[in-house]
This record gives sequence, structure tokens and C-alpha cells, in this order.
Amino acid sequence: MRQKSWYKVVLAFTLVLAVATSLWFAAPVMDTAVSANNQGLDYNNEGEYDKAIVAFTKAIELDPELAFAYNNRGWAYIELGQYEQGIADCTKAIELDPELALAYNNRGWAYIELGQYEQGIADCTKAIELDPELALAYNNRGWAYIELGQYEQGIADCTKAIELDPNLLAPMKD
Repeated sequence: MRQKSWYKVVLAFTLVLAVATSLWFAAPVMDTAVSANNQGLDYNNEGEYDKAIVAFTKAIELDPELAFAYNNRGWAYIELGQYEQGIADCTKAIELDPELALAYNNRGWAYIELGQYEQGIADCTKAIELDPELALAYNNRGWAYIELGQYEQGIADCTKAIELDPNLLAPMKD
């Protein structure tokens, strides 16, 4: 009886040690991926989108499941006018995390920029369903409605965006 108990203790200890070791070695990779992502966000905020893309790509290489890094890289591509690449990255972010409202919003904006207003509206609507407080999604959807000549819906969405975030800057259209 004692021998079986001892065996169970050793087996349990080995299992705990294996799990702890895997977490110990995985944590630095995750921290590094998040750090690279954060560096990319800094570059994005400075308007250095090419550098941001490099940082987000590094984050993705370190952790290919990091949905928000794909979303962030997608936004950098969108800022550079590379809408198809931005859409691809936002789509990957959505595949990894279907609840990531900002990815739907960003992909929606890229579609709007491409003149694919209905698809943009659909994505922004999904973003709003996931996060009803996401002022940017109302703003973007409002612009799409305005582009389609649906002014009442556009005004309603832009008004909602202002209510949620009075400091939100509307995008400039050419």
C-alpha cells in the first residue's frame, strides 16, 4: 500500500513539475510577443506605420495566436492605404478571436475605404453588437451610410458616436 501511495506522489509531483516548467518557459515568449506588440502600438501612435508593421510581425512570429497583434498590424496596413492586407490581418484576428470588436471595426473601415459600403456596415454593426460602447464603430458605420445617401441613419450613428465619445475625431474623406 505504501509503495502505491509513494508512486502516486511521485507521479503527481512529476506532472506538476512538467506543467510548471512549460509555463515557466512559455511566459517569456508571451511577454516578448506582448512587448513587441506594445512597441508596434507606440510606432502606430507616432504615425510610423512601417516600423509598427515590423514590430507587430515580430509579435506574431513569437505568438501566432495573438489576435490583437494581427488586428493592430491590420490597422497599420490600413493607415498606409494597403486595405487588402489590412483586411486579411483583421480577418485573421477575427478567426483567432471572434469577440474582438475592434477587428470587425477596423476591417469595416477598410471596406468603407474601398467603397464596399455594405460590407463595411456589416462589420461595423458586428463590432457594435460585440461592444455597444465602441464609438468608432458608430462613426465608421455612419460614414458608410452617408456615402450610400442614407443620411438619417448616418446622422443617427454619428450622433451616437459623439454621445459615446465627444472627443472622437471623424475621419477625413477625400
